[in-house]
Amino acid sequence: MKKSVGYNIEYKPEEKTDDVHCPHFGSISVRGKVFEGVVSSDSMQKTVKVEWENTTKSTKYNRYLKTRTCVAAHNPDSIKAQKGDKVLIGETRPISKTKHFVVIKVLERALGGNQE
Repeated sequence: MKKSVGYNIEYKPEEKTDDVHCPHFGSISVRGKVFEGVVSSDSMQKTVKVEWENTTKSTKYNRYLKTRTCVAAHNPDSIKAQKGDKVLIGETRPISKTKHFVVIKVLERALGGNQE
């Protein structure tokens, strides 16, 4: 039986891991909202910080403001997202105190010398 992440995502990493928090090979399920963002930091172990921009309307000034959201997401060994990559993250159950998201797939790799 083929495991599905959900949300019609037909992506399967080549490298298989034993990570229980991997959405493709582990037991964690993706539910809730799905966001696209850019990895702003990858200095933590198996964790990346992903941020994206929104526009909100200010009722006081009657203008639109840019807001930025930054969340911590679990980075499985099979995906290996790096700083500057554009990624797709999905909401999960709480993995730790600050992590409630997991990286589902890398949409676009960053240009430059980030690759090992």
